[in-house]
Amino acid sequence: MFKNILKELRNHAPFTAFGAITGIVVMLVFKNIPSQTAYHIFYILHPAHIFLSALVTAAMYKLHTCEHIGTKCITGKCNLWILLLIGYTGSVGIATLSDSIIPFVGESLLNLPNKGIHIGFIEKWWLINPLAVIGIVIAYFKPTTKFPHSMHVLVSTWASLFHIIMASGLSLNWLTYIVIFFFLFIAVWIPCCVSDIVFPLLFVQNSKDR
Repeated sequence: MFKNILKELRNHAPFTAFGAITGIVVMLVFKNIPSQTAYHIFYILHPAHIFLSALVTAAMYKLHTCEHIGTKCITGKCNLWILLLIGYTGSVGIATLSDSIIPFVGESLLNLPNKGIHIGFIEKWWLINPLAVIGIVIAYFKPTTKFPHSMHVLVSTWASLFHIIMASGLSLNWLTYIVIFFFLFIAVWIPCCVSDIVFPLLFVQNSKDR
């Protein structure tokens, strides 16, 4: 399992780096927007991240706990309640780490003037939690991982970015952009791989061995 985790992290590093580069480009374009505008954009991207993460996490678990004819899942052996628990924890918990907690650490280290932490499933519980459930239910009936995972990485990068833009409130130098790139990369690379791939597979390892 540990070797598989390292393999997934290595395979996803280039695309994650590309996502972080797009984040810096977006930041250069939107660096002067008001903090309140960045807040509203964050609460478009963060819910989208939650939905995609729930969809991919639940789909990964579902695809590894059903019987197949070729690539088609024909018998859903996974329990819906277990799927809800895994999908919710893997999406809401890890996306909060990716979009809010790690960016806040970066904001604190850079001593940005408007630093703060925004926990979506508490601040906007009426939006975040239903989207997670919808993503899980879709995965239960039509599990897919390819396209949503790629979108998940990009949307997660941009959500983390706008959390940082909310805090910036000043002109940034090139060194600050390098630090932000690093935190964008870390905020997406490890949490997204853990959420989409490692976390759900932890719960199917025993059944897979059998």
